[in-house]
Amino acid sequence: MSAFDLDDAGAYAEWRQLKLDTAPRRIEDVVVELGDPRRLTSAERDQLLALNATANMAVYVGKTGHDPDKEIPRQLGAQLGLKTLDSHWLTDDDAISPISVRGAEVRGERREFIPYTDKPIRWHTDGYYNAPERTVRGLILHCVDSAAAGGENQLLDHDIAYILLRDENPDFIRALSAPDAMTIPARTDDQGVARAEQPGPVFSVDSRGKLHMRYTARTVSIAWKDNAATQAAKAALERILANPTPWTLHGRLEPGMGLVCNNVLHDRAGFTETPDRRRLLYRARYYERVGG
Repeated sequence: MSAFDLDDAGAYAEWRQLKLDTAPRRIEDVVVELGDPRRLTSAERDQLLALNATANMAVYVGKTGHDPDKEIPRQLGAQLGLKTLDSHWLTDDDAISPISVRGAEVRGERREFIPYTDKPIRWHTDGYYNAPERTVRGLILHCVDSAAAGGENQLLDHDIAYILLRDENPDFIRALSAPDAMTIPARTDDQGVARAEQPGPVFSVDSRGKLHMRYTARTVSIAWKDNAATQAAKAALERILANPTPWTLHGRLEPGMGLVCNNVLHDRAGFTETPDRRRLLYRARYYERVGG
């Protein structure tokens, strides 16, 4: 039995009811106050794990403030079963990315990538361009400094997006579960192909029976399967994300705060910096879900 088997209406109905009964409707519902994320108490760890088990996300409010120690997200992750970091060509050597406009100044190749600018970022899950063996299932965003204005996030549990789509039309799920539903074209550089073309599904189920979502709302460097079923499902998902649902959470990370999640859907508003208010977040991507 699987809630994600389109032929198993009973298992889906049971999972769906439990999910909707426990789904948070305010950002405050997923907030956990921490002392030092590097050294969680048993109660703090249990709260973070419990929220990720039910809502796929938790927002922590720690007391580290503007401390730029990269061990904050690394040690937090290790305590939550997040161990295998996704290292790629834009991460630092320690596989944790400093997300800032300053990063573009330090590394010229970051300049063309929107996360390293002050521009808004549309709905996505992280690592959607990765190969299957490098699926990003866990994510930590830790705030060292917030912008002078802007930079808010919207969050939506991908389980909820699945429910909204399946309730409207199960064929949407069927189309978005195809192995070639969404393809990221190859990326080239001066040496040739830097990253091969990467087709894959939007929705998939891992070996533990947990739902994973791979998605970007970008309209460039993205190719959707060219058939009526996929195009209809894509349009339905875009419509759902364009209007806040009762389960769409809103907030802004301030210094010492962070998001730890099972790579839920998220976006980012554009922001404005001043000389003394320059935004810096650390991003750590993992192959494990929270809890290991």
